[in-house]
Amino acid sequence: MTILVTGARGNVGRRVLDRLHAAGQPVRASSRTPGELDVPAGVDAVPLDLNRPETFDAALDGVDQAFLYAEPAGAKELFAAAARAGVRHAVLLSSSTVHESGAPLDPLGRFHAAVEEALAASALSATVLRPGAFAGNAYGWSAAIRGGRPVRLPYARAHTAPVHEDDIADVAVAALGDPAVEGRILTLSGPESLSFTEQIGVLSDLLGRGVPVHELTREEAVEEMGPHMPAPVLDALLGQWAAAVDRPVRVEDTVERITGRPARTFRQWAEEHLGAFTPADG
Repeated sequence: MTILVTGARGNVGRRVLDRLHAAGQPVRASSRTPGELDVPAGVDAVPLDLNRPETFDAALDGVDQAFLYAEPAGAKELFAAAARAGVRHAVLLSSSTVHESGAPLDPLGRFHAAVEEALAASALSATVLRPGAFAGNAYGWSAAIRGGRPVRLPYARAHTAPVHEDDIADVAVAALGDPAVEGRILTLSGPESLSFTEQIGVLSDLLGRGVPVHELTREEAVEEMGPHMPAPVLDALLGQWAAAVDRPVRVEDTVERITGRPARTFRQWAEEHLGAFTPADG
């Protein structure tokens, strides 16, 4: 039976798609604009738009399992269509913000909780993945580091436990293949709690040069970051970072328990993506 991968253009969805295809699993990719997907040879790309329920049935036809990304719009209708189509198991990419303190007031927590609640109320058996901060969030510093400018950020000593996107994909694929994982909620993190300053220090060490950090006040952060995200989301994000200053966060062993190998470190991620932080002239 076929496995449907939604959000196949995303950092995690594409990794899940590639892993399933490489393992010889029948897999189907979906997107609002499937013609823009660059999928492996032999993989069907089909339209699935959460704002257009009429796209659901064809995308789900013959599907046994599905990898789903969180989007409240159309979630209830999609889950109902999946159950009608005979999908027996779904893996949902959610977020650790759902269970963090203050989640009811956090727009990110509410966003993902709404999808989890719709899934729980459906007839689908599901595994929910709740990763914390992605290691790839460090891309936000790449332009400044490439240009030799200070990294400007608030709460530079705030901690996260950045999780490698490959680890999220590995856990998702394992969940799609292991009935023992069905019905579980899996919180994922990287193997170490690091402050933003420490993460930048890893990049500095690998680059072999200093990377200066300019710490913004909250007011400066709102002014600089405000044009790029909704005010409630920015306020919640800054609140999380403020609460994590000099406070290491909980590290989960989920990746190792599910995959049988240690989670990838932030240094591993940085080594693999160092080109994004390296000037074109060397």
